[in-house]
Amino acid sequence: MVVIRLARGGAKKRPFFTIVATDSRNARDGRFVEKVGFYNPKATESETRFRIAMDRLAHWRSVGAQVSPTVARLIKSFGASALGSAATAPAQPKSADAAAAASGAQQAGAAEVV
Repeated sequence: MVVIRLARGGAKKRPFFTIVATDSRNARDGRFVEKVGFYNPKATESETRFRIAMDRLAHWRSVGAQVSPTVARLIKSFGASALGSAATAPAQPKSADAAAAASGAQQAGAAEVV
């Protein structure tokens, strides 16, 4: 099964996490299929703390990938929780206004929080 989870990098006492799509049987920091984003918990105010490619996240979720609880919490806390509810709820027909707003949000491509 494909999962979207964190892979740790960085130095001792200076963590840096890459958000990756990988097979659940692979090691935490091992082989992965695709890099989807990153999370830097030690970022200063001038550095980017969290970035994820929402289009790639949507793609992997559409083909059955599961998001780890930690990645789901990060997405929710950094304000990109729109995809979290869309995958679990049944598809609802959208009005023309809602479809236009959704397409505008998807064109942004990546959510970035500073």
